[in-house]
Amino acid sequence: MCGRYTITVSLEELMIRYMIGDTKVPYHRPKYNVAPGQQVLAIINDGQRNRLGELQWGLIPPWAEDPKIGNKMLNARSETAAEKPAFKTPLRRKRCLIPADGFYEWKKTDGGKQPMRIVHKDHSLFSMAGLYETWLAPDGTTTISSCTILTTSPNELMAPIHDRMPVILRQEDEPLWLDRSVQDPRALSRLFVPYAADELDAYPVSSAVGSVKNDTADCIEPITPGGQLHLW
Repeated sequence: MCGRYTITVSLEELMIRYMIGDTKVPYHRPKYNVAPGQQVLAIINDGQRNRLGELQWGLIPPWAEDPKIGNKMLNARSETAAEKPAFKTPLRRKRCLIPADGFYEWKKTDGGKQPMRIVHKDHSLFSMAGLYETWLAPDGTTTISSCTILTTSPNELMAPIHDRMPVILRQEDEPLWLDRSVQDPRALSRLFVPYAADELDAYPVSSAVGSVKNDTADCIEPITPGGQLHLW
């Protein structure tokens, strides 16, 4: 699964990377420990241009009676999303990009679980494939726009760390993913392959990332196996 990630670039950098002309997002600070249930940045296409906004992480289907179901919808398996009631409709019509510059996963070791941060080798931004929905409370008083992150099988780098990884899209495939006119899941299935292992890197970080209260640059600092900060 993908349960924590980072996005430490500025709003201006995001807008340039995704060709966003303007946005209603008033402010974005670097986030070193994005967690489920939080508002996260996402990109959709309205048929003419890319738009940047915020979605709650944890998809709430329109038919849900209780929004807490979103706590169980953080990720969607790409292999079966087209068959699942919560995901099959947004897979056809409501796809988004979740920008990140790293994600965390916990590796089992003899000493316990070691958090690892996985990044592009050049530490650049990448896009995780997401789905989004809008939920209206039964009494009509509350509306929540939410999202989930698709996952796939691990590549050679991830396999020793975890048995799943997020679907990371190549930049040239992002327009296809956002194209609302593409509604056949079969046209998207080629995107659900593991990202190339030789283009990613993984390194151990402090166990502090295990707490959502910790959201500082210390979270992404590499450490040695003994737990000390590693000096490059």
